[in-house]
Amino acid sequence: MRRSCAERSAAPVNVLVINAGSSSLKYQLMRVEDDKVLARGLCERVGDKGSFHRHFTSDGEQVTKVPMANHHDAVRQVLDTIVSDAPVDGLGDIAAVGHRIVHGGEYFSKSVRIDDDVIAKIDELSELAPLHNPGALMGIRACMELMPDVPHIAVFDTAFFQTIPPRAYMYALPYEFYEKYRMRKYGAHGTSHRYIALRAAEIMGRPLKDLKLITCHLGNGCSVTAIDHGHAVDTSMGFTPLDGLMMGTRCGSIDPACVTFLMDKEGYTPDEMNDIMNRKSGLLGVSGVSNDLREVLEATEHGNERAILAYEMYSYSVKKYIGQYITLMAGVDAIVLTAGVGEHSVHMRRMIFAGLEPLGIIIDHKKNRTSATEQVISDDRSTVKIIIIPTNEEAMIAHDVYDIVSGSDSSEV
Repeated sequence: MRRSCAERSAAPVNVLVINAGSSSLKYQLMRVEDDKVLARGLCERVGDKGSFHRHFTSDGEQVTKVPMANHHDAVRQVLDTIVSDAPVDGLGDIAAVGHRIVHGGEYFSKSVRIDDDVIAKIDELSELAPLHNPGALMGIRACMELMPDVPHIAVFDTAFFQTIPPRAYMYALPYEFYEKYRMRKYGAHGTSHRYIALRAAEIMGRPLKDLKLITCHLGNGCSVTAIDHGHAVDTSMGFTPLDGLMMGTRCGSIDPACVTFLMDKEGYTPDEMNDIMNRKSGLLGVSGVSNDLREVLEATEHGNERAILAYEMYSYSVKKYIGQYITLMAGVDAIVLTAGVGEHSVHMRRMIFAGLEPLGIIIDHKKNRTSATEQVISDDRSTVKIIIIPTNEEAMIAHDVYDIVSGSDSSEV
């Protein structure tokens, strides 16, 4: 992925990676020089009476029901568990903390050390990522209170997309709205797209700067990115993570007039309309079954027509963006898939690549059915490689954190 820390420093460096949501806190303690995971887990239902802590060890999974009234309690639970379970002597063995932040707006083109100004900007941008930034802020404040003597670093999903040119990120609205509100495309999942692009280049044995890639992060949230010679030149998510592909509960791209039409006809408030598009649409809204593609597929096998429609719409949405980005870059060397659907759905991958043979994209159906976690599934005749790569946002975050605290700050691709 990049130079190992063993090449930079003989001393081991442990980085705690935090991914906080509104009612959850995911964590991973990583030894950066060899990307070894020392501890990982998840606190769920934070703020609820039924809160619990899921911690993974070499012996398996430990689930503990523990009261966690807020993120401060959750972070304390995580730190206590790490000290008692992980191969570290104490919190002093944690060199820094990296925080995953979804939206950094135009303020951040790379990862940065967190201070009061950074916190204020993340807070300001919460309206653009209401499902993500507020929870991340709660995680940051809790961690900084409990670990005040270590550096805290913010790693932004939007930073990777700051190379997208204005012709791609601007909307054809009156320019004054960009000047007043910075209304433009920002993208999301940038940390994931950056990781799998770097890893794809390694697998192909070619420098990333020589490649044209289309990276597909397909899960409950979905996005596709065009990466031309190492730089993102377009991505499917927009002003917020709502735009682009059809997702688990998000509608993706629709005619904007649908919004005003429904508000007029149904009397929805802006908040209600936002909730419908973010939480009640997508696979769930069309199928009426679930936001989980596995459950939707099961329903299709029982002849559920709405589930069949939702499944077909999902694959069509991905295929359409792949076609757009091939045209945009005048070709593609590889298409990379990651996340729950991209990594595990044999049937969806087959549907996405069906009929693309004239473009030199030929899937090998036998390879597609194998269970290897990281593999090339394109046919030997395919001029475009199709690669499955499990994403590792935590490793990407940990390396960015190390670069900043060590002074090398090489967070670019």
